[in-house]
Amino acid sequence: MDEGTVTGGAGGGARRAELAANLADVRKRIEAACAAAGRDAAEVTLVAVTKTFPASDVRLLAGLGLTQVAENRDQEAAPKAAATADLPLTWHFVGQLQSNKARSVAAYADVVQSVDRPKLVSALSSAAVRAGRTLRCLIQVSLEEPGESGGPEGRGGVSPSGAVALADTVAGAGGLVLGGVMAVAPLGADPAPAFARLAEVAAAVRAAHPEATDVSAGMSGDLEQAIACGATHVRVGTALLGGRRAIVG
Repeated sequence: MDEGTVTGGAGGGARRAELAANLADVRKRIEAACAAAGRDAAEVTLVAVTKTFPASDVRLLAGLGLTQVAENRDQEAAPKAAATADLPLTWHFVGQLQSNKARSVAAYADVVQSVDRPKLVSALSSAAVRAGRTLRCLIQVSLEEPGESGGPEGRGGVSPSGAVALADTVAGAGGLVLGGVMAVAPLGADPAPAFARLAEVAAAVRAAHPEATDVSAGMSGDLEQAIACGATHVRVGTALLGGRRAIVG
């Protein structure tokens, strides 16, 4: 594979330079946050959230060495994954997932970070077995306090008290591997207490399933707080790619 194939070819030079600068800045933030927390930066995986951005940006990021990519809408993710199938990417699905979309997502996703109910576990398991694939699944935990809204994006998630039981269900399902937990900090609140709650849930899940070591938490605005609370994966969109564009087809 030549460099033009990876990076999107001629004409992408300015965008590549922009993404390279943004990536360097994000990596510096991760390194600084890890140093402050007494952690090794190699413990934290950066996942690029490429929603609303074109496949050409995915190619540019891959050319810069960033091959962990996340999407939150199947109708955008499926064609983007198909358009970049020649690249060594790991695709993460991070949005709320309807059970009837499980078969489509199981065809391209390597990791589903938003598993929040037994019905979805069953659908993903059936789809993975049918496709002959293994999906790494993270339990999405709701960090909203009682009475709080999930926000405009309709953030899902199992209650902290239900996380271990759902993890048990994933661990026992064919075609699925339990990876750990994921969460989004509540809107308009200090993310640190929420991420501390997630760390407690993650510890409880690991106590039952020692292999479930992933803690996906933190985005562009709060990755430092997430890393301080033990995040192993941060999901970054805006800080890498810029402001959201119109939804691509």
